[in-house]
Amino acid sequence: MTGNNEHHSEHDEQQETGRHRLDKSVKRRRVLIGGSGVAVAGGLAVAGIASADPGKGGKPTNAATTTATTTASTAASTSASSGVCVLNAEVTEGPYSLEGALVREDIREDKEGFEVRYTFTVVDLANDCAPLADALVEIWHCDHLGEYSGFVGGNGHDEEDNGTFLRGGQMTDANGECDIVSIWPGHYVSRAVHVHMRVHTDVTLTDDSYTGGEIIHTGQLFFDPDINTEIQATSPYSANTTQETLLENDSIYDDGGASSGLLTLTALGSSVSDGYTATLTVGVNSD
Repeated sequence: MTGNNEHHSEHDEQQETGRHRLDKSVKRRRVLIGGSGVAVAGGLAVAGIASADPGKGGKPTNAATTTATTTASTAASTSASSGVCVLNAEVTEGPYSLEGALVREDIREDKEGFEVRYTFTVVDLANDCAPLADALVEIWHCDHLGEYSGFVGGNGHDEEDNGTFLRGGQMTDANGECDIVSIWPGHYVSRAVHVHMRVHTDVTLTDDSYTGGEIIHTGQLFFDPDINTEIQATSPYSANTTQETLLENDSIYDDGGASSGLLTLTALGSSVSDGYTATLTVGVNSD
């Protein structure tokens, strides 16, 4: 891939690999009261607005500077007078998706990298932003060298490919929350560092995976660029010498903050190698 155009470069990769279906849609949605999006009748609880936006001066870096340690479920239950309910951006799932993700909390397997402890809270716009229980939140992303399981070699590195590393999901609880443990992703040509996400409803769980259901949200997650720069320059990430695209130049992220998938990060220690917690309220529409 060359350049920083998601739609052209990832489409070309699909043609080269021949291993995944074409994207069904590439679109963005916003629902904001008093903003440029669609007005929502009546007050709705706050959802998905906690993350700082580096494009507008925000920079969540550690426990002292991060303001979103309050759980998103609390935000979801805030009085209707709070005013804003955000529908997270819908974007392309990209060429590296696979069906039948493993349902598990820890998706790292044996991959090197700095720990990221994700906490997602899914809220449903169709139900006044109430927490959405029994939804499967699935994520997948590349390893520290920029390679995806099931597609290893697509970004220029030769390593073992079992088709499952750094892929998986968890079911939301009664508060719409789930936790997933992974590593900070690496980078590859044409895209800023990111994580892919899908939210499924009505799935049937098997021993370690799922069948059926409906995908009600397809999005991507992004990271504070200053923290990411430090991480990508630190081993084992520094072994990846491919060109990196900055967040400000990414073709998918649009400075929308949490509504565009920007994660709120809290440091787990004094060094980036100690890892981070990453939180996000994901506004979906079950209708």
